[in-house]
Amino acid sequence: MSEPVRVRRAYDPVEDADGTRVLVDRLWPRGVSKERAAVDVWLKDLTPSDELRSWYHHDRTGRHAEFVERYRAELDDTAHTEAVERLVGLVRDGGPVTLVTAAKDVADSHVPVLVDHLNHVMKRT
Repeated sequence: MSEPVRVRRAYDPVEDADGTRVLVDRLWPRGVSKERAAVDVWLKDLTPSDELRSWYHHDRTGRHAEFVERYRAELDDTAHTEAVERLVGLVRDGGPVTLVTAAKDVADSHVPVLVDHLNHVMKRT
């Protein structure tokens, strides 16, 4: 069986194994039509705040550890609760769920932190 949560770039071709495709970026991916993206759900509230995102982009290497800590705190606040619960529900409804992002360097983006947070929330509930 495949992983219940996958991560793919919005520019990658859609695969049958993607299941429910959830866009986890604040902005729509540049140059990608809605048909090509095949997004089922767009959860903008899973993204880092504009302030945190802007702060992090000024020095990704030097600020990564603090970014992770601050973004995890944001994901735990009430502004993100509904979106996190919706994502948990999608995964628990049978997955698979594919998190879709336009980030060029996915490993250095908010997405791995989100996946880790999702796994943590699912273990405690």
